[in-house]
Amino acid sequence: MEELAHLLRKRLEIIADQGFRNRDPAAHLEALKEVSQNLMSLHVKMRDSGYLTPRLEHFLANCSFDKALDFIEQSGAAKN
Repeated sequence: MEELAHLLRKRLEIIADQGFRNRDPAAHLEALKEVSQNLMSLHVKMRDSGYLTPRLEHFLANCSFDKALDFIEQSGAAKN
């Protein structure tokens, strides 16, 4: 769960970094794509191993990443 929470936070950081986006829009988009691909890969691994709760699976499958992070943090499954 910690790795998943880390990637979800990293995604939010990239989105919020307007300076990065303004300086180099292509690199910003590439960073966002990379973290998204890593999230998708981890999601598949965790899903296939049966490690995800149905609710967390629902959030990740529907790309509700903010809700997924809130769920993980509220459950105490990952350190901040």
